[in-house]
Amino acid sequence: MADVLVLNAGYEPLHRVSMKHAITMLVREVAVVEESVEGVQFGPFPLPRVLRLVRYVTMRWLYRGGGRPPVTKEGVKRRDGECAYCGGPAQTVDHVVPRSRGGDSSWLNLVAACTVCNHRKADRTPVEAGMPLHLTPYVPPVDHGLARRRRRARSLAA
Repeated sequence: MADVLVLNAGYEPLHRVSMKHAITMLVREVAVVEESVEGVQFGPFPLPRVLRLVRYVTMRWLYRGGGRPPVTKEGVKRRDGECAYCGGPAQTVDHVVPRSRGGDSSWLNLVAACTVCNHRKADRTPVEAGMPLHLTPYVPPVDHGLARRRRRARSLAA
């Protein structure tokens, strides 16, 4: 069965849960059905597509770490949208300063890359590989999944 969208009491989207979890939330009366599948029942409940919490939940994870979203490969690819070296499709993620040279897995050291450029750059910096970055890595806003922004590099060869 499909996932069910859970909205906060103020109608902000929170996350998705399994159908089993959604039914448990209805039984515990912590949520109400906002949208359901037409004509399909699960016991006394309409089969939910969207649930809304009865009480407002503070989303502390939004404010942890100074409001920074967690670093993930999908997040980096979504932030950049294209290969930072050639502008092709972003298939993987590359460390600007390689991990073997002390580079970390942070928003400012990761860029999206195509497989060819990632292998070509290998264990070198962009300057050593002769592959200047066309995108400047940055920490995206917490809602970067909704508002994608791209920043072009002026010159990172320095």
